[in-house]
Amino acid sequence: MNEFNMMKKYIPCLGKDKYGEWVIDRENDGTTEHPIQWPFVNYSEIVDSFVQDVYKFEKEHPEMKLTRYGEILNEHNIEWGSKSMNEADVSHLDAQCVMAMIMGVVRAERFCDGALLGFFKDGSIQRWLERLQNLDSQIMH
Repeated sequence: MNEFNMMKKYIPCLGKDKYGEWVIDRENDGTTEHPIQWPFVNYSEIVDSFVQDVYKFEKEHPEMKLTRYGEILNEHNIEWGSKSMNEADVSHLDAQCVMAMIMGVVRAERFCDGALLGFFKDGSIQRWLERLQNLDSQIMH
């Protein structure tokens, strides 16, 4: 079946990439002529591609209802927040919930610069993708 190939292809890249770097304006002084630019994360090509594939997966799999990621997480007693999502035991979660966590992190980046970077760096994204890989192999056997 390999339903999650689009997402699993990132597993070999994880741990080999810096994922992104914070860009902090240290040149401007905050005057009208030289306003300070708000800090942001300049993500790597791998992360940018990953985000695009998450949205593509969501569009290609409407049956998973990933636009309802918050409700899906709540149904599994996981709060939409870094601590709860990072500490979630994914070993028993279904594919919909794992993808909802991934979608939740991608969406969190829109509200909080650097959210996605943290989940890549702490290994959460890798754990979640490995869970999808495990679920795919269970379906095939």
